[in-house]
Amino acid sequence: DFHSKPQKQRDSSTQREEGNNHFKAGDVQQALSCYTKALKISDCQSESAVLYRNRAACYLKLEDHTQAEADATKALDVDQGDVKARFRRAQALQKLGRLDQAFTDAQKCAQLEPKNKAFQDLLRQLGAQIQQKVAQLSSTDSRVQQMFKLLLDSSAPISDRQKAAQNLVVLSREDAGAEQIFRNDGVKLLQNLLDSQQEDLILSALRTLVGLCTGHQSRTMAIVNEVGMDRLCGVMGSAASTVSLSACHLIQVMFEALTEGMKKEIRGKDEAILPEPSRELRSMLRHLIDMLPASSVSGAGRDSAINLLVKQVPRKSLKNPDNSLTLWVIDQGLKKILEVAGTVPEVKGGPPLTDNTPMSCSVLLNKLYDDLKSDKERENFNKLCEEYVQYHFGSSDMESKLRAIQTVSVLLQGPSDVGNRTLELSGIMDAVISLCASENITHQQVAVEALIHAAGKAKRASFITANGVALLKDLYKKSENDRIRVRALVGLCKLGSAGGTDFSMKQFAEGSTLKLAKQCRKWLCNEALPLTSRRWAIEGLAYLTLDADVKEDLVEDKKALQAMFELAKSEDKTVLYAVGSTLVNCTNSYDVEKPDPQMVELAKYAKQHVPEEHPKDARSFVEKRVVKLLEAGVVSALVCMVKQESPALTEAFSLPLPDRVILALVERQEDRGLVVAQGGGKALLPLVSESTDRGKIKAAQALAKITITSNPEIAFPGERVYEVVRPLVSLLALDCTMLQNFEALMALTNLAGISERLRLKIIKEKAVPKIEGYMFEEHDMVRAAATECMCNLALSTEVQKCYLATDSDRLKLLVLYSGEDDERLRKAASGTLAMLTGEMPELCTRIPDTTSHWLEIFQALLLGESQDLRHRGAVIVMNLMQADKSLAEKLMESEALEILSVLAKGDDPKQASIQKAAQRCLDLATEYGLIRSNEGGVNGKTM
Repeated sequence: DFHSKPQKQRDSSTQREEGNNHFKAGDVQQALSCYTKALKISDCQSESAVLYRNRAACYLKLEDHTQAEADATKALDVDQGDVKARFRRAQALQKLGRLDQAFTDAQKCAQLEPKNKAFQDLLRQLGAQIQQKVAQLSSTDSRVQQMFKLLLDSSAPISDRQKAAQNLVVLSREDAGAEQIFRNDGVKLLQNLLDSQQEDLILSALRTLVGLCTGHQSRTMAIVNEVGMDRLCGVMGSAASTVSLSACHLIQVMFEALTEGMKKEIRGKDEAILPEPSRELRSMLRHLIDMLPASSVSGAGRDSAINLLVKQVPRKSLKNPDNSLTLWVIDQGLKKILEVAGTVPEVKGGPPLTDNTPMSCSVLLNKLYDDLKSDKERENFNKLCEEYVQYHFGSSDMESKLRAIQTVSVLLQGPSDVGNRTLELSGIMDAVISLCASENITHQQVAVEALIHAAGKAKRASFITANGVALLKDLYKKSENDRIRVRALVGLCKLGSAGGTDFSMKQFAEGSTLKLAKQCRKWLCNEALPLTSRRWAIEGLAYLTLDADVKEDLVEDKKALQAMFELAKSEDKTVLYAVGSTLVNCTNSYDVEKPDPQMVELAKYAKQHVPEEHPKDARSFVEKRVVKLLEAGVVSALVCMVKQESPALTEAFSLPLPDRVILALVERQEDRGLVVAQGGGKALLPLVSESTDRGKIKAAQALAKITITSNPEIAFPGERVYEVVRPLVSLLALDCTMLQNFEALMALTNLAGISERLRLKIIKEKAVPKIEGYMFEEHDMVRAAATECMCNLALSTEVQKCYLATDSDRLKLLVLYSGEDDERLRKAASGTLAMLTGEMPELCTRIPDTTSHWLEIFQALLLGESQDLRHRGAVIVMNLMQADKSLAEKLMESEALEILSVLAKGDDPKQASIQKAAQRCLDLATEYGLIRSNEGGVNGKTM
């Protein structure tokens, strides 16, 4: 008897019946909601089992197979013989790809009801799918076997073996293929290929190993032990640059697989808990250190080893207290690093270097020094460097002395405190000055470069200004050799720019910096000079362009600009740095602290020096320079600089150069189209993830500016547009400026208006609570921008659900903002309300509780000065009236009725949408019997 059941169970049964009706009518979502409510109140086990079984059917329809499987299992826990639940679980397991388990369930169903056609069909389907999977695995297996057979057959035609090697690379990128290669003893075969002396076979072997190691710790550990670092370092040290780079990439992937695995609970996709990989990591690092001084290693291989050490050794974050790896590398390898640093390429006997090697050494030494935590650790580093320099300087032969001076040069460009200390060792500075006058070009060159690097360090600058300027001028005027002249010139430029951008602190006579710059531009355009000398010419400009007259001259010289951009496409990192600095200077995108005017007055009073800005550094001059640079093709040079991916460089100098420059280029709205057309948007994306922290913010701000004014889908084509979201959300932070917050909100508004997928990406990046925070901001523009952003995001059901929650003031805020004075804010808030009340009628009834002024606010919208406001008001009123008759009564009793009557009569075609909404309100009032219709006119209210 229904009445004898406890109340709870009766409620649960009612909900279940309601759910069944919804399910039959095809309203699966409502059915799901009823079954869930019923489950919350049901306390009878068998009743719950039926509800789980029914809910599993809903989840199947909604294609949520994980939930369907979970619910069907809960039903089966109560009753193993529930054939419907078992069938549903089999269907869910099939979709989840767990075919064996699905087959077992379907078999049981068919045994229980042998005549059921649906069960038989599912069983047949699963049988076929399982066979197909087995065949696929064995075909992967046989494909792997086939490749191996070909590769091991030395009599097979070379073109067939190359093809087979290529196919292995493709197979290794899929997990099944990688596993088959690994299990079929493929690592041994790959070792044979590495030893084959044939470039394309070696490349294929390296790329296949990348596939096997990526993200898989256990395989990586096995491969490191089986292939051995000796062999891999040997390949990386080879003379063929593509092979060397490929090996470097593989070792980088191995490091990542091992270190990532240490962070994760599950190591490798096989879920086995493996031994700690720190032994393998140390062994890999030791091999890299041993490569550095080896004369058998190529220059490119040595650079790769240095760059891998830069990436792997120092802590990624100084918050992590453990710097034991850095201390170990200093202990095991500092002398070996210094051996490379002290190598003078023109002197026989040293290991082969590239143009990049000295700079890479400076970067590595700098990173290691920065990673030290205590004075004791730093003192030890200093002592080791001093001992090394003293040992070589104390030797009687000239080559050792040059090695000592060259080491000091590299230290000055890296950890400059250490460089300064070695420079102060007795006799070194005197040796540098006397060698500047040497007859031997190599000796002269080493000395001049040491002098130049010393000049940049403030401590020594005054001593060198006193002794060095005359010396360098002499060399610049009298030397027969352009290589020496260009270096002497850079030394003069460096000393000449010692005052920085301070116009009143110029070292040289009026006009001489312009002469020096002219000579630099001449050398820059001289293709007969070797690259290293032309590089020094840009270095000179990097210093001289601190002077605004020089900037103005340079941007007028299109040939020099193009020569500079061409050099920026080279691999040479020092060139990139010099070009970057020059562009930062020309666009004035360096950080300048504007002095407080009161402090300036005080300083003048105290007769202290006050920095002055050059008149040609005024904003109007900078804007014209930006246009000239854009016309000369600066963006494509920046794109190349970003592609040269040298995070080591930007970190070492903590100067995020390209990001600053691009931010300066997009400052004016009218220049942004050109920046986008030349690929500036694409160039920014890697910068937001790889730059320094300040650089990331600058790059993100440049992204925001582009997203605000360009069509984001054109600026960031294809999938790239999704990469823009995270950096924009990162600007919604308290430590960013108000302008950065505002620009990020505007850009996100633009993206949120494009597609649901982009809205979901913004929601996933946890932007919604941040945007809501900015809706309370004091600043009118920021508050309005946040509300506009929310308006576009509210197109997503995820956000709409937030407004249904009764525990927040979200809805109240929108109603109140619809009555504010700021028109932009009113439009955004009332626009959001118009949409939400249309999408979710259940919100309408809650509006009168938000504020007692709700009626006045909506009437004011209907009377708004702008068409937009009137239209939004009419739509909100229409939605409220459609949702609830009592709301319609309240509205019709107010002045809204008269306003709507006037709006409905308008005959201006521009106002057709307002007229239509107003008329719909009057029609609803007539339907509800609140007013009488009189041939379209309104004839009083009915009581």
